[in-house]
Amino acid sequence: MHSWLLLAEAATPKGGLFDLDATLPLMAVQVVVLTFVLNALFFRPVGKTVEDREGYISTSRAQAKEKLAQAERLEAELKAQLLDARKQSVAVIQKAEEEVDRLFREALAVAQSEANSVREKARGEVDAEKAKAFSGIDSQAEKLSSLIVDRLLAA
Repeated sequence: MHSWLLLAEAATPKGGLFDLDATLPLMAVQVVVLTFVLNALFFRPVGKTVEDREGYISTSRAQAKEKLAQAERLEAELKAQLLDARKQSVAVIQKAEEEVDRLFREALAVAQSEANSVREKARGEVDAEKAKAFSGIDSQAEKLSSLIVDRLLAA
């Protein structure tokens, strides 16, 4: 059996790097056909998918940039509204404090005037009682003095 293989090897002519026979054009035709088939069945669909994916990515990036810009605008608007609301709340608080202070002063003034009127009324009553008591004491002192004088004169 080994001799058979040796004979097959001996029958093939020894050539150079390339043998220019009928197989070379056949191989060239096969490469061209394979290129067209691969292009039609593989490269075009893959290329279309890659282009679609790149389009989707660029669209997504553009939308993301728009949404980011919109979010930044909304954030700036909300910060401005928050600052305005804080200023308004400070103004309302100051106004309320001023109103409370004014009402306190008014109530204090009313209470002081009422206290003064009650004090004056009480002072008037005390003075009236004092005058009444002094007049009663004066009349009693006169009676006692006249009684003392009468007893001293009678004795």
